Amino acid sequence: MAALFRFEVYTPYRRFFADDVEAVTLTLSDGEITVYANHSFFTAPVVTGILKLKDKTGIWKNAFIAEGFLEVKSHNTILMADAAEWPEEIDKDRALAAKAAAEGTITSSTFKFESANAESALRRANFRLVVKNMPAPAASP
Repeated sequence: MAALFRFEVYTPYRRFFADDVEAVTLTLSDGEITVYANHSFFTAPVVTGILKLKDKTGIWKNAFIAEGFLEVKSHNTILMADAAEWPEEIDKDRALAAKAAAEGTITSSTFKFESANAESALRRANFRLVVKNMPAPAASP
């Protein structure tokens, strides 16, 4: 059995996840990273994307996460994200509507802050749709 470590995910609204895991994969501002037990300590910004975690039974699970910060410490690893959702929590129609609204704002915006906010919203909507359409998790070989 692989070594486990404590992983917790918090959003402004709830504790999304808290349990021992074998591995966590997500995207930092400078690229994708996988954290295992006894990883070196660091704190880094996380970008909107897919959180992949390998639970203590060896099954990989996927979730949507919005930007935030990851802190790897000696006794636990904590992700503080603006949002986190399991595939079954994602409303596909809402994500499609958000995607269409963001695309409309991008094409019609005249100010840089409008297009930047719309691009961020589009990224969130796209990743929600990706996570929603991912196949069910399976055990590792």
